[in-house]
Amino acid sequence: MPASASHAFDGKTFVRTLTTSPGVYRYYDADGELLYVGKAANLKKRVGSYFLKPRMEPRIASMVSQIARAETTVTRTEAEALLLESQLIKQLKPRYNILLRDDKSYPYIYLSSTDVYPRLGFHRGARKAPGRYFGPFPSAWAVRESLNVMQKLFKVRQCEDSYFSNRSRPCLQYQIGRCSAPCVEFVTREDYARDVRHAEMFLEGRSSSVIEELSEAMETASAALDFERAAALRDQVAVLRRLQAQHHVQGASADMDVIACRIEGGVACVSVLFFRNGLSLGSRDFFPRLPLDASEGDVLEQFIAQYYVDRPVPAELVLSTEVESRDALAEALGQRSAHAVAIKHAVRGERARFRDLALRNATAALTSRLASRQTLSSRFEDLAKLLELDEPPRRIECFDISHTRGEATVASCVVFGPEGPEKSHYRRFNIAGITPGDDYAAMHQALTRRFRKLAEGEGARPDILLIDGGSGQVAQALDVLAELGLGDIRVVGVSKGPARRAGDENLILADSGRTLHPGSASPALHLIDAVRDESHRFAISGHRKRRQKARQRSVLEDVPGVGPRRRAALLRAFGGLGGVEAAGVEELMQVGGIHRDLAERIYAALHG
Repeated sequence: MPASASHAFDGKTFVRTLTTSPGVYRYYDADGELLYVGKAANLKKRVGSYFLKPRMEPRIASMVSQIARAETTVTRTEAEALLLESQLIKQLKPRYNILLRDDKSYPYIYLSSTDVYPRLGFHRGARKAPGRYFGPFPSAWAVRESLNVMQKLFKVRQCEDSYFSNRSRPCLQYQIGRCSAPCVEFVTREDYARDVRHAEMFLEGRSSSVIEELSEAMETASAALDFERAAALRDQVAVLRRLQAQHHVQGASADMDVIACRIEGGVACVSVLFFRNGLSLGSRDFFPRLPLDASEGDVLEQFIAQYYVDRPVPAELVLSTEVESRDALAEALGQRSAHAVAIKHAVRGERARFRDLALRNATAALTSRLASRQTLSSRFEDLAKLLELDEPPRRIECFDISHTRGEATVASCVVFGPEGPEKSHYRRFNIAGITPGDDYAAMHQALTRRFRKLAEGEGARPDILLIDGGSGQVAQALDVLAELGLGDIRVVGVSKGPARRAGDENLILADSGRTLHPGSASPALHLIDAVRDESHRFAISGHRKRRQKARQRSVLEDVPGVGPRRRAALLRAFGGLGGVEAAGVEELMQVGGIHRDLAERIYAALHG
């Protein structure tokens, strides 16, 4: 249903022509370039939201201003609309959609079915050869690690057919006990078929059944006085039990993917944990493009729809955040995969632990991404443009103050360069001799102590000095620098906006008195926020340590449920508070009287 091709697109008139049925809509600019693809349970209502709202977010308003033509495709259900939307996004890559950038195919373990002596192998690409495919695995390493285990357990060949058919004597794999040498018929077809069946059962997650069969065979061999075979079966069962115990801790009781999303600084990370047949296959991180102001729920919905277009869907998806179209998404995936798909968010037990693990993975990967060289370089360049510098700064210093009602005041100085944080140059200043709670005096003292050394010829000179605070803190910095003859250092104050939300900060340029509001999309502000947040973290951690030392009490005393006995047991088990701080939740639970909830509270208290 194309609309008028003129650039002055009449959205209101176009909306009047639309049906209330579900479907997909597409927006084009004057040059015919696809701007955006969206799905709707009600086309008239959804498309109307772009043209009938009095106010929109700036980036969405920018897209709407470019629309010169619109088209719609009606579908029978919202689920069909969601599938069509994801296919179009993946194929056409519209400028304003959330795009999953993942062109790599996933590896599988392949078990041939037409050979007299079937083989196990690594496979990537189209699954056309006859046989079974186990996976997908998140990485080639995960496949090779699994194949390595299979070699030790079942001795099924992994060599190529051309190599296998031209052997006249066993290869090295037989010599080291990793193959039964079917190439020279050192194993009977019946015994080899049994090993293949056991390998297949193991890959299906039926390791308990394999252990039962091998245990019965071990008893039979022992009764027949074939102690050598009984010993070999005993060792095989022992290895399987160890693997089973490991996967009982690491794996899940169902086929599922656990998907978590984190967004920070205009960058999104989606981390996926894969579980198949009760085994953990590892994880993989994705960084979809975010052209519009999207929430974590929006990203997860688009990610799932695009990711599973051409991949097997497990029976269960556990998400870190609720998605708006959960029912339609589950229906669409169920139609595509020919089995029911459950999408969950509010989970407990092992699923909650896996969800939290996926969130930690996403957070760690996002932190690494934001600190990457390429991202930092572009942000430094954007900062140079914003502040009208001749070249990107080489050294940024930021000061912050932390205290609790004036107690144990600490000032922090963190340093960032083109490679990211330079932690060896971080400094803390214990503030003394001021009126408790006087942030201006604290800032004045910290800056004086830092830049007095520079005035005496010691230390590095910052290109930009960031001050966490408003005009009062900036005035303190200017006074100190003027007193020390360093008035040419560029000072920028970072103050929270009226709503005190991240992305709304105002930048106070001390040299001109101007105030800038870059907005949440500014890469320069993302850099400034990262530096400011690091300074804030460093100041708070220093303040807590100083306050703790001053009070001469253990932080464990502040944890509800940890009394003198449990505190003594923890310190005794880990050799002191440092050992307790280094322990994880599972390790803390090994101490008598520490259950999971309490262990998690202790861990949270120690890691703030």
